[in-house]
Amino acid sequence: MILPAVIVGFEVSRIFIDGGSSLNLIYADTLRKMNISLANLMPTDARFHGITPEKPNYPLGKILLDIQFGTRENFRKEKLEFEVIDFPSQYQALLGRPAYARFMDVPHYTYLLWRILRPNGPIMVKGSFALVDKCDKDFHKLSETFGIQAEYKAFKLTTNYDVLPDGGRSLQEQAFDTSKNSKEVQIHPKNPKKMTAIASNLDSA
Repeated sequence: MILPAVIVGFEVSRIFIDGGSSLNLIYADTLRKMNISLANLMPTDARFHGITPEKPNYPLGKILLDIQFGTRENFRKEKLEFEVIDFPSQYQALLGRPAYARFMDVPHYTYLLWRILRPNGPIMVKGSFALVDKCDKDFHKLSETFGIQAEYKAFKLTTNYDVLPDGGRSLQEQAFDTSKNSKEVQIHPKNPKKMTAIASNLDSA
């Protein structure tokens, strides 16, 4: 589920709601676009899985940010702790179980709806099916990029650049003698002087 919100005064449209995550995450690129310096990050001992296979990932640090849902007439604002990660993503931030507990929300994944209780009445935060589809397509593009990068790193680790590749043919087989293995052919239909040399063992078209 992807919902809009306001983070430190900036309208953010791509917040991924993940009830299976034990952390709130925000991407370094999102902070840069908000003109928030990474020098403001606090140390963290958190780690998480799911970005790169078979090994944990470590945030750059953590930061406290105000996040708001709703309208001017009826809104809810809370200060949340985010772990900051520096990975390309189709999202701008991720809210996990700590955000669920703070906002005391009721998610309705089928309808892409987040319901937050307030004294003035419940806040209904609605997502967009079109945006979900776009994020899904962006994810596939990013995942292909990660795959190519991983394959490139694997090649770098296993390739010896001091050894020339073996073409499977001996030098004798690769040698080509133009005096023996070629023939003259006319390349212009009306000018017999325009000739060129081609291999004599080529198959006919």
